[in-house]
Amino acid sequence: MLVRPTVLLAFIVSFAASCSLAQLKPSQTDALSRLQAPQNAAACSATDTSSCAQAAAKLMPLILRDSPMIDNLRRLTDEVGGRVTGTPQMAKAVEWGIAGFRAAGVDVHTEKYSLPVAWREGDTKLIIMGNHPLVEHDTDRTMALMTKMDSLRAVSVGWGPPAKQERFAPVVDVGYGTEEDFARAGYSSKGAVLLVHSDIGSTWADLFNEYMRPPAIISRAVKAGAATILWMSARDRLLLYRHTNSLDGGIDKIPQVIVAREDALRLARAVAANPGRVSAMLHMPNEIGGPIEQENVVGEIRGYEKPDEVVILGAHLDSWELGTGALDNGCNAALVIEAARAIKAMGLVPKRTIRFILFSGEEQGTIGSFAYVKSHAAELDKIRGVIIFDSGSGRVPGYSLGGRSDTEAGLRQILKPLEAWGVTQHTADASFGTDNFDFLLEGVPTFVANNEIANYLANYHAASDTFDKVDQREMKMNTVIAALTAWGIADRAEPLGKRLSRAELDALIRKTGLDEQMKTLGYWEQWQSGARGRKP
Repeated sequence: MLVRPTVLLAFIVSFAASCSLAQLKPSQTDALSRLQAPQNAAACSATDTSSCAQAAAKLMPLILRDSPMIDNLRRLTDEVGGRVTGTPQMAKAVEWGIAGFRAAGVDVHTEKYSLPVAWREGDTKLIIMGNHPLVEHDTDRTMALMTKMDSLRAVSVGWGPPAKQERFAPVVDVGYGTEEDFARAGYSSKGAVLLVHSDIGSTWADLFNEYMRPPAIISRAVKAGAATILWMSARDRLLLYRHTNSLDGGIDKIPQVIVAREDALRLARAVAANPGRVSAMLHMPNEIGGPIEQENVVGEIRGYEKPDEVVILGAHLDSWELGTGALDNGCNAALVIEAARAIKAMGLVPKRTIRFILFSGEEQGTIGSFAYVKSHAAELDKIRGVIIFDSGSGRVPGYSLGGRSDTEAGLRQILKPLEAWGVTQHTADASFGTDNFDFLLEGVPTFVANNEIANYLANYHAASDTFDKVDQREMKMNTVIAALTAWGIADRAEPLGKRLSRAELDALIRKTGLDEQMKTLGYWEQWQSGARGRKP
């Protein structure tokens, strides 16, 4: 089911407002000058007056001084490189994760699941042909034509079907792909190559919109009988990136490519100047395989008092492959391993078990974390919190609490030793898009790091997402925040928050607007039936 455009627009505006509140302006001072934990720092809970302050004082020097984290990230990005789930590079990344946990002295294992479809881009070629009038003959009123062919810079959308056009098809500019745009195009869309416009993205709301817009446009294109969709890049300077519009791990309904913005704008001008005379041929021999077995990497520090109760600190290990997946999400995969190393090295054992999980399949619709939730269904009542880092290396001013307010007071107690860093701006929004999603739908307390944008969006999923883009100082500070959060939830005398019932989740989903997201993206029927999330 698709959301009515007016409802979706209202939700996007609301989401943008909440995102703007969640972002801090970059600090003008060096936060590393304020590293020492206050001696009178509040405890993890009212019944324990020293745990979090003691942990913070031990974690800071372990993480902020020389550590293996940065070189570990270099090996992942420069040596393993981009790692699409289901490829040999992903298998190498799993080995990297196992080795990292072992070097940290942390017990580690992998958990397997089935990826429905394996995918790999072939040698994509997008060729444009323009017919331009030369001479109009008076005798028969026929027009002589000059034919010009040109190649545009383009990459396949992830998990898109192959396209092997045998002939040129007309290019039809459908603007932003609204219902009105398709109505204006009329029957010309049938069998055509559709050009869809975009605006350059610079905010979290813009990025959110990059995922919320396509489902309706794809549906209109399929209904109109179009051959292909050309998405104008939302980045300039010829930068190419890759998203997927298929969020269930399956192959999409229609061939789609992302075209370099400047090339797409030139194509739009050509179509406007030469109506009906510009055509395109797409050769995109994507390789489809599977199903294929994949793995999540799981490290564990066992609790001494309540080992069957678990806190999860996670990040996704997979990436797209045009760049080397440094900001999304190598820096945070390295952060998880480093947090495990530091917690192990500080010599304190938490009351509850801490699991450090590197998920795969996140870019295909959080396939790996969904598989983890399903396989661990029997212990969901005892998962006390899930902490996810997945937005680059920008400073973390707080967490998104997944639509909940009951966990905020306890979280503030945990993070009191880092109050001088400004880790106080928590938000109550709930959204799809990272590995907390299925835990949230099961009622488990979740905490997603609200990183500042920094340079994340400019390099998101792009060829420019490389090791040199990572802010190493902020990455270390974020690791302290992540480690202290995990430790604090694990070592509290009482749980930070309960598991929500189905009725409570229904109310939360509607209150936060997550229901509209789920309807637009195709998750709603699964939620209603109980196939995904806590059963009715």
